[in-house]
Amino acid sequence: MKGRLSTVSGFRRVLMILGLTFLLVLLIGGGYVFLAPVFEKDRGEVVEGSADWMSLLPDDARLNELSVPGTHSSAAAFVQMAYLAKSQSKSILRQLEAGFRYLDIRLAVEKDRLVLTHGSMRCKKGNQIFSTFLYLEDVLEECRTFLREHPGETVLFVVKQEDGDESVTEFQEILHRYINTAPSVWLLTDRIPTLGEARGKLVLLRRYEDEAGIGEESGIPFRWADQGNREDTAPNTAAEQNPGFTLWVQDRYKYTSDAKWTAFTEGIRKAEYGKDTVALHFLSTGGSGSVGHPYHYAKDLNGRLLMYQGLPDSVGWVILDFGTAPLAEKIYAQNFGPVPQGN
Repeated sequence: MKGRLSTVSGFRRVLMILGLTFLLVLLIGGGYVFLAPVFEKDRGEVVEGSADWMSLLPDDARLNELSVPGTHSSAAAFVQMAYLAKSQSKSILRQLEAGFRYLDIRLAVEKDRLVLTHGSMRCKKGNQIFSTFLYLEDVLEECRTFLREHPGETVLFVVKQEDGDESVTEFQEILHRYINTAPSVWLLTDRIPTLGEARGKLVLLRRYEDEAGIGEESGIPFRWADQGNREDTAPNTAAEQNPGFTLWVQDRYKYTSDAKWTAFTEGIRKAEYGKDTVALHFLSTGGSGSVGHPYHYAKDLNGRLLMYQGLPDSVGWVILDFGTAPLAEKIYAQNFGPVPQGN
């Protein structure tokens, strides 16, 4: 009898140890997932002239023929489930000051307002637990502040409806109510403008159909098929016909670092560049698994880009996670002729 009790007691101790070990692993893993994004913060890099690089270019330069740095999911510096959804370390204003001119703006309808989102994860104004959500009016104020101080610049404001069951018509109507509160800061056209036309303005590009029938003032059509597949797809860059131009886009966001780098470099090489084309190259990826950590991939891929010697004089629009001023300079410097490359 005593032997049997001893065996049962020992079994219970083993179960208790296993349970405590499992709980400890969960606590450590959860702590890491919670704390890691806190350290993925803006390092404050500064490149002289990055806030005004467009002012040095001629008025007749067409925006699609410029090498333009941009950010992916631009508002996701502070965001719910940050380990999975955080894509940037700088606020919108800081990104613009660092030289980025393409903003990837993802919006969801919340009653009669538009909230910034990354998938279903809502973007926030800060990193604190009780930080409130980031709304479109907050982002527009940052953009207007930048353009008031740097009137020689422009901002490519690329809008995507993301998350929610609202119709595109309802989404457009709410968006244009925002636009109509300060129409003078917007350039609303359905064609690619020159830099002279766009200086001091937000240029609206839309990743949705004009279901509301707004017409020319609905913005520049800017649509492409989703590229979230994981398999190796040559030549990685797809030609998408938009009214008035062909969009060459590489947005393979389910690739490993090596596969993504190949897609990026091959996409740059195989895209067409000209007055009737726009070349769009994403360096952002979440990895090939069911969940990913964008910072892990961006740290590797952004380092490769800084050292890369193969950028052509006209590279198109290059979109990054965790953009920094040196990375922006690497891209916009191509507008000014040959520059020293990394070793």
